[in-house]
Amino acid sequence: MSTEIRTWQIVNGNLEPIETSLGKEGRTEPYDLEPWIASNPSIIGSDISIIGRQVMSKSGPIDLLGIDGSGNLIIIELKRDKIPREALAQAIDYASDVADWGIEKISEITSDYKNKTLEDLFGDVFPEVDVETLNVNNAQRIILVGFSVESSLERMIEWLSDGFGVNINAVVLNYIKTRNGDELLAKTSIISEEIEKERVQKKKKFQIPMSDDPGEYDSDTLKKLLKQYLSRPAITNQRIRDVLIPVLLNQKTVTREQLKQELVKHDPNIEVSRAGYYLTTMSTQLGMKKNDFIRQVISYEYPTYKWEKDNFFLREEHRDFIEQLLQELAES
Repeated sequence: MSTEIRTWQIVNGNLEPIETSLGKEGRTEPYDLEPWIASNPSIIGSDISIIGRQVMSKSGPIDLLGIDGSGNLIIIELKRDKIPREALAQAIDYASDVADWGIEKISEITSDYKNKTLEDLFGDVFPEVDVETLNVNNAQRIILVGFSVESSLERMIEWLSDGFGVNINAVVLNYIKTRNGDELLAKTSIISEEIEKERVQKKKKFQIPMSDDPGEYDSDTLKKLLKQYLSRPAITNQRIRDVLIPVLLNQKTVTREQLKQELVKHDPNIEVSRAGYYLTTMSTQLGMKKNDFIRQVISYEYPTYKWEKDNFFLREEHRDFIEQLLQELAES
């Protein structure tokens, strides 16, 4: 038997069934259900922030795209009636595409929908999360939302979740319109939220080791490591070489806000609203344990938040060395 929720209203001491549905009341998925859930996604999960609506994938638009406090992306597929078996295949298809999305694309989607960077979103919604050690999109979650579930789909969800650790759940809603005209939504889940959270945490992939300790390399080794790092074509490496280090050579101390301005000046394609994200990727590189050779020449403070680097500066004993190294890189 498929899962569904029914409601009765107590009227003059008697139970009277409430037979309402979105369709009967002229409500639709894109114009009603989507904005309802987007306005308060806690109805489908307590650790979710919506970062996009009708987000285009290779297989079509994703109804709602969310992210949780662990950085996992959440594909949310909505149906205003019974959730069919086909919805599972559709959502898996979306997830297979989303799994390849990089942080820059995710940040762009977030910025377009929320008008804020991914970094700022986490600061507002998940303030306890250290964004500089967060591994975004290491895993994907699927939540199917509707008003009943076919029994075969329920079996498939439990089998995929229990047997293969797939992060998937179905939320069954009940739309209620009382005699007084009040509209209510109730819900139940195929898999309890506690169990779902536990499984998501178990699938959590490795975290990149981080540190604030500087290296202690001799001058030849230090030069070799820095030259190798700054010569790589990766965009963040190039921004450290072409933006961060030059501005540190010209100023004794540089703040986060000043660095954001420098990033925008250096690359006109960077929007002011997204500069904070690019700064975070640079900051993460500085904090990786393996990059202690960078911290041997570049230092920083934590004046505001324990996870937010600020007040960057070059260690004075390495200033001439860094100037010479940049000159060599420019000539090579």
